[in-house]
Amino acid sequence: MKNYIQAEEWNIIEEGFDPHLNKVSESLFSLGNGRMGQRANFEETYSGETLQGNYVAGVYYPDKTRVGWWKNGYPEYFAKVLNAANWMGLELTLDAEVLDLSVCKVTAFKRVLNMKEGYLERTFTAELSSGKQVKVAAKRFFSIANDEIAALHYQLIPLNFSGQLSVKSFIDGDVKNQDSNYDEKFWDEVNRMQNDQGSYLIQRTKKTEFDVVTGVKTLVYQNHKAVTLSPVVTVKDKYLDEVVLLDVAANEVIDIYKVATNLSSQNYAADQLLDTAFKVIGAAVAKGFDELLREQAEAWATKWNEGDIIIEGDVAAQQAIRFNIFQLNQTYTGKDARLNIGPKGFTGEKYGGSTYWDTEAYCIPFYLSTAPQEVSRNLLIYRYKHLEKAIENAQKLGFNKGAALYPMVTMNGEECHNEWEITFEEIHRNGAIAFAIFNYIRYTGDQSYLKEFGLEVLIGIARFWKQRVNWSEDKKQFVMLGVTGPNEYENNVNNNWYTNTLAAWCLSYAIEAANIVNAEDPAQYQLIVNKTALLEETEFADWKAVAENIYLPYDEEKGVFLQQDGFLDKEQILVHDLPASERPINQKWSWDRILRSCFIKQADVLQGIYFFEDNYDLESLRRNFDFYESRTVHESSLSPCVHSILAAKLNDGKKAYEFYLRTSRLDLDDYNNDTEDGLHITSMAGTWMSIVEGFAGMRVRDGKLSFTPFLPEQWSSFSFKIGFRGIQLKVTITKEEITIVNPAKETLDINIFNQLYNIATGEKVITYNVLS
Repeated sequence: MKNYIQAEEWNIIEEGFDPHLNKVSESLFSLGNGRMGQRANFEETYSGETLQGNYVAGVYYPDKTRVGWWKNGYPEYFAKVLNAANWMGLELTLDAEVLDLSVCKVTAFKRVLNMKEGYLERTFTAELSSGKQVKVAAKRFFSIANDEIAALHYQLIPLNFSGQLSVKSFIDGDVKNQDSNYDEKFWDEVNRMQNDQGSYLIQRTKKTEFDVVTGVKTLVYQNHKAVTLSPVVTVKDKYLDEVVLLDVAANEVIDIYKVATNLSSQNYAADQLLDTAFKVIGAAVAKGFDELLREQAEAWATKWNEGDIIIEGDVAAQQAIRFNIFQLNQTYTGKDARLNIGPKGFTGEKYGGSTYWDTEAYCIPFYLSTAPQEVSRNLLIYRYKHLEKAIENAQKLGFNKGAALYPMVTMNGEECHNEWEITFEEIHRNGAIAFAIFNYIRYTGDQSYLKEFGLEVLIGIARFWKQRVNWSEDKKQFVMLGVTGPNEYENNVNNNWYTNTLAAWCLSYAIEAANIVNAEDPAQYQLIVNKTALLEETEFADWKAVAENIYLPYDEEKGVFLQQDGFLDKEQILVHDLPASERPINQKWSWDRILRSCFIKQADVLQGIYFFEDNYDLESLRRNFDFYESRTVHESSLSPCVHSILAAKLNDGKKAYEFYLRTSRLDLDDYNNDTEDGLHITSMAGTWMSIVEGFAGMRVRDGKLSFTPFLPEQWSSFSFKIGFRGIQLKVTITKEEITIVNPAKETLDINIFNQLYNIATGEKVITYNVLS
């Protein structure tokens, strides 16, 4: 755990430069706008340890699978979001000395991520080996007002010398992914152009053949007077630069501006990319950096007005939730149904930038409440469009008759994860996708989604579960063998309780959904029956039989659901007995030792109780929580949020707050010593869930919002806005009261501590002493 980020409500602040923390900071200070993004690499030369990263959403490469022992059914590739051209490069040479913080004496270093207005700022003073000193102030942003634009302003002031300054501005497309399986570069140059409109490099991905143009216009001013850069004729592949030589004196101000665009053939015809880039850059340059930055601040003000959470009395908690919300909004905007939410977003290469079940289990609740309805609907449609690929994935593993197995990792619907215990066994992902359909409809009331898209997906998933179980003559029940649950510190287990529970629910919900569609639109239902070749009587009877008679391991003595068969055969050691020197165990122990231990990576049984909490009383929840939490090492970023929500429901304020702080500051404090690889974007939605579903106790029951608030003792109050069925509510919770403001014309019925309140237009409902 690291603790070098200063606590401040609206800013992420690093003071002083420590090269050993540089890759962590590159992740923390990352920028993006849903269409493209970038790690917080330095604009100027840096020869120290760094993970260079520029990314364009949806552009990927199928990197050939690398495994020691090939097994039938393995994916042929792992899809990777590519490190794209570096558009912001500057090489600054002062009388033959290159400005490079790795070899300079650096003072007054400060890096600030301004979350309120959406920009990154960095200031420092550097002393070169010759004794020359320069003062630098750099600011950059990725526009959410126009997601095709990014811009930077780099100001340099010589402090104690006169001499020659060479300013080289470049685009470097000769890049590779550090996680390339075969050390391969994934781009080929297609075209280049340099003229008075700027520098433009067009590259094409190998195999997938995405074309991307990176365009940059560089402007340089000396004492506020424009100077002209000269293009450099270079024979270097995938690289363009232009240079200006300046005679500078002490305290003169040199301002460098770069306006950039990344456009892909996903959105424009390949032969139109260059002309379109000219227009995009031209329009942005005409506005100027200051106007673009003003638009950025205005757009972020709108975002924060819709989705901010305000915490009074706890600066660290306030900073953390805003950081999580900020990164979520930088990563996914919902404008393009072809896109999804990679676990690292635009902050690193790990996990390939691909889609996981995290989206359905954690991100959709956030977007349901904080974004227009079509945003979460688009996330569901993304999976619907991959249904045929999911059926193909199941066929590769030997399933048939329209059974669908959604991939653990994907960019285009094909499975591309190449660890056997994940690819073949972590099949609970199917259930998360079905649950997301249920969750969306429960929250929005949009039953039409079932007949338009949802029912076909549910049928495919139900068919998979029916074929995946088998009848046990010994148990006289259906069992599911050889699976991996959410706890990936267990592989190839039998009867994972969470997976079996989820499968039974999916089968029942598929029947329920079919009956709903048949009742509401018989004609559309018949079309779906015909399209899917559904044998209603036979298949429904089979699904019902499995759902009602699947084996769910349970220990009568302890009163807990067993994570899987044989779990109690393990040596039962609790986490508090683990020496700190042996954690995290995934970095300190052999995999053999981990698999034989009882330690749990993330919520497994508790994930199921969280999903289906209304099926379990508080005492059952308490027994299972106490048993499993004490064995959980929380070495997945997805773990603390579920524990925080359940602890809040149990009125365990200490643990609820502890887990909230852990999930919210997971990256800011580098809890798991892995932030340098990139941020944990999808788990950030869990931070929002910890507050809204945990401390506020928000649920939707019988089509109505319900709140059972819980205020951490460290806070004096907290407030947030949520959108619910076309109405945006503001909720404020203090020690004495809960206040809900309804600005709409419609009256809304809301349950507060199981008491129904009619909230009329503009009315505030105050319930006194509910938290005392």
